[in-house]
Amino acid sequence: MKNIMLVCNAGMSTSMLVTKMEAAAKEKGIETTIWAVPVSEVADEVSSKKIDVLLTGPQVKFMLKEYKELYEPDIKVADIKMTDYGVMNGKNVLEMALEMLGE
Repeated sequence: MKNIMLVCNAGMSTSMLVTKMEAAAKEKGIETTIWAVPVSEVADEVSSKKIDVLLTGPQVKFMLKEYKELYEPDIKVADIKMTDYGVMNGKNVLEMALEMLGE
C-alpha cells in the first residue's frame, strides 16, 4: 500500500488530481491511498497517518523547503510539476510518486 498525500491551499483544488491518480493506480494494479489536504492540516495528518509521499501543489510550493526539513527522510517530499498539475495528469504525478519510492 502506497500512501500519497497532496497538499494545496484549501484542500479542494487537488481533488480532481487525486481522482485521476487513483484511476492510474487502479489501471496499474497498485494499491494506494491518495488524499488531499490544505496546508493547515498537514501537521495533523503527518502525526496521525502513515504517509510515504507528500506532494505540494504549485500554489503552496513555498512550503516545500519547510516540509523537507520537517519530514524527510521518513516521508519523501516533492512538488508537483506545474504542467502536470495544470492539465491534471494523474498518471504522471503517480509515476513521480512511485519513482520517489524507488518503484
